[in-house]
Amino acid sequence: MTFDLTQLNEKIKEKSLFLKTLESEAAKVVVGQQGMIRRILIGLLSNGHILLEGVPGLAKTLTIKTLAKLIDTSFNRIQFTPDLLPADLLGTLIYNQKNGEFIVKKGPLFGNIILADEINRSPAKVQAALLESMQEKQITIGDTTYKLEEPFLVLATQNPIEQEGTYPLPEAQVDRFMLKLKVDYPTDEEEFEIIKRMAHPEPKFDIKPVIKKAEILDARNVVDEIYVDDKIFRYIVSLVMATRDPVKAGLPDLEPLIEYGASPRASINLALAAKANAFINQRGYVTPDDIRAIGMDVLRHRVLVTYEAEAEEVSSEDIIQRIFEVTEVP
Repeated sequence: MTFDLTQLNEKIKEKSLFLKTLESEAAKVVVGQQGMIRRILIGLLSNGHILLEGVPGLAKTLTIKTLAKLIDTSFNRIQFTPDLLPADLLGTLIYNQKNGEFIVKKGPLFGNIILADEINRSPAKVQAALLESMQEKQITIGDTTYKLEEPFLVLATQNPIEQEGTYPLPEAQVDRFMLKLKVDYPTDEEEFEIIKRMAHPEPKFDIKPVIKKAEILDARNVVDEIYVDDKIFRYIVSLVMATRDPVKAGLPDLEPLIEYGASPRASINLALAAKANAFINQRGYVTPDDIRAIGMDVLRHRVLVTYEAEAEEVSSEDIIQRIFEVTEVP
């Protein structure tokens, strides 16, 4: 076991070198937001899609576009609007009058990194088309089904303050996202640096690809090898079960506040994201700290609160924080 772990640690050090390069290159464009960058990398390494929520102007789109440019992959940005149709995402069949045949015109979802900007501005049919391709990793046009090329990562943004003319994602569909990130305002110093860097009519940055997609796929294989002890799996189960049965977990005061607890998908994604976090920290095994580091982002959109909780201004994050405080750490 010791020998294997030593060998794995060496492999992780070698295969994770590109992460520092990615973060340092991204910092040339994006001020702050290290937490958002780190979690996008976790999604990339663990093959999980990400929902980013925050008010306009917090560099959500800029960060995603910058990271996409740094990776030698195809990148497509889709601006979601109320008049969008599923075919605008997936593609369609076009009739060729010359030879009397239908030809396939593939849509923007046929890419590696997809930015779904303001996903809550499009109607349910369009959201469903996107989420189906996220889940199945394939798209059907006419009678033909096309497998999407790996890596395939959807990064969706939504504005939490504007509700008029929006179509909120149903809770069951939000569950398809591995992580939901809350993007916050920058600090005073970060804002000062943003103004200095961006106060130009057209800010220019020399961004070139620094890694190839083969390196991402290799890194994913190494992430898959990271060791997770049964005690860590039990810890994950305890956390998730506490969202479903808080009384059994010793938190009876939370029962009237939770409408629905987290699904089994939460347990799976906690384990996967924790392994990616261990990889980023160049460690061949998962610790409880990895679970705690990523737990809020995996669970916040999977714990639904009751009207009573809303009346008392208790959020899902408050509930999850309590669960983490009470659940015994192995």
